[in-house]
Amino acid sequence: MRDSYHDQLDDILADLVHMCQKVAIAVRSSTSALLDADIHLAEQVIGDDTELDRMQADIEERAFTLLARQSPVAGELRTVVASLRMVTELERMGDLAAHVAKIARLRYPEVAVPELLRPNFVRMGDVAEKMVVTAGHTLSSRSIESAEDLRSRDEEMDDLRSSQFRVMLGDGWDYGVEAAVDVALLGRYYERIA
Repeated sequence: MRDSYHDQLDDILADLVHMCQKVAIAVRSSTSALLDADIHLAEQVIGDDTELDRMQADIEERAFTLLARQSPVAGELRTVVASLRMVTELERMGDLAAHVAKIARLRYPEVAVPELLRPNFVRMGDVAEKMVVTAGHTLSSRSIESAEDLRSRDEEMDDLRSSQFRVMLGDGWDYGVEAAVDVALLGRYYERIA
């Protein structure tokens, strides 16, 4: 009976790692759609978000079943509770990637990001994607070093976000209010992913 329980717990963790991979792809694809005004890629990210929703529901159901039937304690209980928290955050990250794709779709055929901030968004997308990948790696390897890497990447994301505001509030901003709103929303989405 306990072997089956440990297998079920391992399956949940493996599915969380798989979900991290899916979210990383969504972040990468939504960034490409945003920066290249790729409507087809944007639609794909938006459509794929329902799969992440299904994955969340499935993982939550199995985790609650483990809690109800097996009454885990100590480290196993912490793992199940952490899994429940992680699956919610991963699903939200997928939603945020879909929001990025929706802005790309809304501004199509134009690129939603002003050229002045393109390098900033390239880097934000890269940092966000790497953070999701690192989270999956940390989960599968249980490496403290990987977990510590997340903190430095989070600080970089905060710096990138701050630099966006300096650009938008600077004298060189000639892109108007609509672009400023898009940039503010997009920056917030990437920051929340991170």
